[in-house]
Amino acid sequence: MIHAATDAPATANPTVYIQHHLHNLQVGEGFWTFNVDTIGVAVFLGIILVWLAYKAGRHPEPNTPGTLQNIFELIVEFVETQIKDTFVTRPSAMVGPIAFSIFCWVFLMNAMDFLPADLMPKLASMIGIEHFKVVPTTDPHTTFALACSVFLITMFYNIKVKGFGNYFMSYLYHPFGKYAMPFNIMMTLVEEIAKPLALALRLFGNMFAGELVFLLIALLPWWTLWIPGAIWSIFHILVVGLQAFIFMVLTVMYLSMAHEEPQKDH
Repeated sequence: MIHAATDAPATANPTVYIQHHLHNLQVGEGFWTFNVDTIGVAVFLGIILVWLAYKAGRHPEPNTPGTLQNIFELIVEFVETQIKDTFVTRPSAMVGPIAFSIFCWVFLMNAMDFLPADLMPKLASMIGIEHFKVVPTTDPHTTFALACSVFLITMFYNIKVKGFGNYFMSYLYHPFGKYAMPFNIMMTLVEEIAKPLALALRLFGNMFAGELVFLLIALLPWWTLWIPGAIWSIFHILVVGLQAFIFMVLTVMYLSMAHEEPQKDH
């Protein structure tokens, strides 16, 4: 049991300290193990996002918009610009809301990394909870769930725009033509599987590394951690926004590819 580590100085046992902070609050066993903290924080942030968006859009002021309305309008314009720059065909009406939701939700989940490393574990230990990770995107289950959702949405638009037959035929004829069908199938499957895999691992790897750096900084003596902590926090502000932007842009790019008309000459 390592719950006592939350009450001990971080430098007393660095290995136990880091292991404790990287462990999720879990229920269940084996395949049916659920990371309750990841699910809880992600759902909570999703609810907050929906509530803020509803509040900003319920009574919009065209002449004197408030701060919240201005923020959401800037994000909407930013997302729409990315879509216009990426799509060569007319996008579906749902592409904008999908990209907007992904950017805002991923940004909020990433931004939980701004909280002090010991804050949530300390608060959780006060009510008898042994482990609590507050950044959902440092959990690979979150990033893979998001990436798989994007993959399924992309597949849906591939079938909707191209038709099931043309979409299936792309596995047979892409990229080397009809005389290399077995190789085409293998290459296309690898290409399709690599998309969500790369999407998930990129976000998880960057956020997990950032969290680990914060924990390593927390191991420094208190009179020396302020400078590296401040420097890394400033840099991490860019990482948090950049990773949400990259996830959104890649999603838009994949959806753009799904909206392309099928090639006729096989």
